[in-house]
Amino acid sequence: MARGSWARRWLTIGFWSGLVAGVWIWWAGTPQGTVDGAGSALVEAGRVTGMVAGYFLLVQILLMTRVGWLDRRLSANDLLRLHRDLGAMLTILVLAHASLLIVGSAKFDGSSLFAETKTIVTGYPDMVSALVATAILVGVALLAIRAIRTIMPYELWYYLHMTSYLVLLLGYGHQFAGGRDLRQPGPARTFWAGLTLFVVACLIWGRVIAPIRLNLRHRLRVAEITHEGMDVFSVYVRGRDLHALQARAGQFFRWRFLTGDGWWQAHPFSLSAAPNGKWLRLTIKAVGVYTEQLKWIEPGTRVLVEGPSGVFTADRRVRHRALLIAGGSGIAPVRALLEDLPRGTIVIYRASSADDLIFREELDFLADQRDTEILYVVGSRTDPGPREAMTAKGLRRLVPDISRRDIYLCGPPGLMEATVEILNRLRVPKRQIHLDPF
Repeated sequence: MARGSWARRWLTIGFWSGLVAGVWIWWAGTPQGTVDGAGSALVEAGRVTGMVAGYFLLVQILLMTRVGWLDRRLSANDLLRLHRDLGAMLTILVLAHASLLIVGSAKFDGSSLFAETKTIVTGYPDMVSALVATAILVGVALLAIRAIRTIMPYELWYYLHMTSYLVLLLGYGHQFAGGRDLRQPGPARTFWAGLTLFVVACLIWGRVIAPIRLNLRHRLRVAEITHEGMDVFSVYVRGRDLHALQARAGQFFRWRFLTGDGWWQAHPFSLSAAPNGKWLRLTIKAVGVYTEQLKWIEPGTRVLVEGPSGVFTADRRVRHRALLIAGGSGIAPVRALLEDLPRGTIVIYRASSADDLIFREELDFLADQRDTEILYVVGSRTDPGPREAMTAKGLRRLVPDISRRDIYLCGPPGLMEATVEILNRLRVPKRQIHLDPF
């Protein structure tokens, strides 16, 4: 079994064990016979949804901590999917928690919804912070909608998204102050306090302590900028003790270049060459103001990094042979990964035109050195050749043993989604499909 399978299995067990423990605390704290009537039942439903929402919030924050033991065991695709799904569930649970408590209390007291809402908000000091936390959570959930996200600058979206940390601060004050199960000292309070402290400790370590230690040790600086093609360039970075980074081909770092107008921005870019202990290389396509400015960065500029992260690596494969499929600038991690994979690997490189192909000389050199076959699929998606090649029939013709290979796929969302659908039709087992989304 691949290394990542065991990691995902244990993380799944840990998630469900924590959720069961949280619900059991509510169950144990609700004596039999206390639930009497619709109002009381709704109130208890509100309490249990609040408990589950609190747990989901902690897990959601944990996914954002960037601690190495988590960031190097879950793929970027897994983290994105979990973050999206948990965020949606968390928003629904929080709104359900508030609604059930208000409706249940109104029924129990025989008052109107408006009067009960006013009583709850004005009668409990911690409710104001809970309302603010709920408003922030709903706002962050709206930012996750693709139509909204695509029209916003990345930096603005990112920093607005970071306000979700305030939900932890504001929401947990309310839970410990007003939660029936957590107000008094005991096993329930100890469990939740320990869980919260664990997540906060991971947050401080992953976001503050580990990056400071890493950058003080390695002292990275830009060594050279080379232009690879139309609007594509590579940045070579040197530093001390680069072997100690323990980075692998296919992984990415979050890079912060300390320029006058870019020091406050950190962006994820994959390594485009396997780490060699002498330098790190990232390759960037200029698609916006920030990446356009990086083309002119001066050698000697200090660089701060977080990472390495990701599991788009050779040690995750479960088969002896591999197929790499790259689209556009997705060739960067694929080019690096090619150095770590065994002989007999096949690369399919999809590009709109010959001018869009980068690393062609390097790829051809590696093909000769490593007995690798490079297949260039060039042309628009409406051209007969590329259109036929990127179908189930076409891929099977190009790679007859495709179902017996590990598939590494990196490219724009459209290519990723279409190719995964084709691989499913070809009955390639999911454990053999490794994704590195943009």
